[in-house]
Amino acid sequence: MNNNLKEEIIRTSGVNVLKCMRCGKCSGTCPSYGEMEYHPHQFVYMVEKGEIDKLMDSPSIYKCLSCFACVERCPRGVEPAKIVEAVRLAATRRQGGNHLTAEEIPCIVDDDTPGQLLVSAFRKYKK
Repeated sequence: MNNNLKEEIIRTSGVNVLKCMRCGKCSGTCPSYGEMEYHPHQFVYMVEKGEIDKLMDSPSIYKCLSCFACVERCPRGVEPAKIVEAVRLAATRRQGGNHLTAEEIPCIVDDDTPGQLLVSAFRKYKK
């Protein structure tokens, strides 16, 4: 179990995995359920147990549509989609170390680039 990675996923996602009661409502509403090896409620539980490497190696992290249907359905306010996104980001970083710095911005944007895109990218790739 990699506690540092577990803590990184929890910090990045902002999700309290201990709130999950594993009712499965999130998974029941997931449009990608049939395509996933691990389902939304399993993602939350596996992070709680520290099984991050299994999740990072699973194609399920790329099957999630980030539609947040699981978030809407959860009776306890757990946000499984945010866990999936955090695991996906950690896997991407492990593969290529994608971090965004302010110095890189002028090289990758033009006058038509929406400001919201820049703010969103910084939130996602600065962590």
